[in-house]
Amino acid sequence: MKNILVIGGGGYVGTCLVDQLIKNNYLVTVFDLFIYGNFLENNHNLNAIKGDIRDLQLLKRIVKNFDCIIHLACISNDPSFDLNPQLGKSINFDPFEDLIKISKAQGVKRFIYASSSSVYGVKLEKDVDENSSLEPLTDYSKYKALCEDVLLKYNDKDFTCCVVRPATVCGHSKRQRLDLVVNILTNLAYNKGEVSIYGGEQLRPNINIKDMTNAYLFLIKQPKKLISGEVFNIGFENYSVNALCDLVTKNIKHKVLIKRLKSDDNRSYHISSKKIQKKLGFNNYYNIEDAIIELVSIFKKKILIDPLNNEIYFNIKRMKSLGLK
Repeated sequence: MKNILVIGGGGYVGTCLVDQLIKNNYLVTVFDLFIYGNFLENNHNLNAIKGDIRDLQLLKRIVKNFDCIIHLACISNDPSFDLNPQLGKSINFDPFEDLIKISKAQGVKRFIYASSSSVYGVKLEKDVDENSSLEPLTDYSKYKALCEDVLLKYNDKDFTCCVVRPATVCGHSKRQRLDLVVNILTNLAYNKGEVSIYGGEQLRPNINIKDMTNAYLFLIKQPKKLISGEVFNIGFENYSVNALCDLVTKNIKHKVLIKRLKSDDNRSYHISSKKIQKKLGFNNYYNIEDAIIELVSIFKKKILIDPLNNEIYFNIKRMKSLGLK
């Protein structure tokens, strides 16, 4: 399996994934709008195409006999989706089934879809696994869950479909995001010296971006009988927001003021990744603290430009600026 299409390959996770695919000698095509810029490195094994996932005619021309499609493209997370729900639905859900039909008709062998662990909603049980009921609380997570259903009904012996439900991703990417919980805390603590915590006891599953890309590489290589029609949680560490804040301040040398405030948002969940560990033998190699340490190093080296304010690092700011429709 050598010829891979990454839809959304110019994004936060996609940029890291594409780098790893190329290092592992895959032929990679990226399809992305690149609204945050193109941070992909030139390589003879990489073909980058700028395009909108809603342009089905363009997709029909691009999707040709790929060994695998990894679908990452979406208006990502609840706040970004809520900024313009109609836009979010038009990108995240409306073209999805047509994309699946095109992929299957054009001989694509494997399709891996990035859903979200947020599809579970709020759960009281300690470990939420893939058999837990889906109770999405927002439009973003609702359409993620609906896309899962759409994809899996097309699964058969010639078209291997697999869903991953990632935890919140953290760490450094060439296409950096600073609007995800660990990255937010690290940015504010290091560059502002002050962090506000709302509530704090809510549990949040997170995964280092390096392990997230490792998971996709791993799934590409698995025999189809092991992943066909399967759903996998991917998120190995579940910490409270308070504990995440403690991990951040532990790795910053200067004093950080922590403001603890009440919150009406008590959403809390704890996902289990035992299925992918036991069924496939995949384990995390990196952890949240590794991501924090790497981000602190990036801040020290001043690699990011104006990380507290630059819209490039914040999805909502960028979408508002561009007036994306």
